[in-house]
Amino acid sequence: MTDIAITVLIALAAGMALLVTAVMRAVWIIPQARARNVERLGRYHRTLEPGISFVIPFVDRVKAGLDLREQVVSFKAQPVITEDNVVVHIDTVLFFQVTDPRAADYEIVNYIKAIEQLTATTLRNVIGTLDLEATLTSRDRINTALRGVLDDASGKWGIRVTRVEIKAIEPPPSIKDAMEKQMRAEREKRAAILTAEGARASKILTAEGEKQSTILRAEGARQAAILEAEGESAAIERVFNTIHEADPDPKLLAYQYLQTLPKLAEGQGSTFWVIPSEVTTALQAVSQAFNGSLDEAKSALEKATRREESQELPEPDTSYELTPGNRQKAEH
Repeated sequence: MTDIAITVLIALAAGMALLVTAVMRAVWIIPQARARNVERLGRYHRTLEPGISFVIPFVDRVKAGLDLREQVVSFKAQPVITEDNVVVHIDTVLFFQVTDPRAADYEIVNYIKAIEQLTATTLRNVIGTLDLEATLTSRDRINTALRGVLDDASGKWGIRVTRVEIKAIEPPPSIKDAMEKQMRAEREKRAAILTAEGARASKILTAEGEKQSTILRAEGARQAAILEAEGESAAIERVFNTIHEADPDPKLLAYQYLQTLPKLAEGQGSTFWVIPSEVTTALQAVSQAFNGSLDEAKSALEKATRREESQELPEPDTSYELTPGNRQKAEH
């Protein structure tokens, strides 16, 4: 093979390689939700949309692709000082989406870094107006404030901030210990209050139960007394009616009257007892019934009385002196 043939072959190979390279650089296939910016002779020319696109080789330069899907980035903890001078570390999570590939490529060098720094600055401004307690309990407020500031600032960069979330808020260890003690004390306070309320309710229920029980017992006793009185009244009425219906002889009544006299001396505290004046009438009735004299009846009554006193009554106190009035009663 001559030198001319070798040169021709080399030229053909170089031409084929150049043609393949030109074709590869002229035809671009862009995936879905991706975009590429095209520069022609160093200036922005157009943005390649998803699908197949053609450019002029060696004249147009296709830049790196941009992801148009929503992205999430987590930023490291940022030290922030609250209004009451407590340093807390806050971790944030940012959700954003590229809406303008040209602005995202040419308006900012690194939009991720820019968003991170803007988030830290905005976070310090927002947290600086809140105390520690409000910081821990106002996450929605902080998220809304961050999203509003970041969305306004990143709009010219072709970025839309869709969501900002605070992942963690870490106060200093001493503050955490104090908060735990406060929460423990609050729980103990609530437990003590609930215990006291339970004891109070228990005492009230117990008192109500005792009150109802006392009322019921009193009601039962009242009903029992009423029934007992009604029974006694009915019994007395029945005896009274029976006696009047039987029309007993006065002699029998006098005898029954005399039988009840010894019961007057049954009391343990009695040292003497007085014979009523009606005894004379009863004795007369008895003596006439048995054809005896009044003196005999009185003598029999005195003997029965002395016998009852000697058997049932305690001995009288000898140191007790009767007054003239009492002595006169005793003689009678």
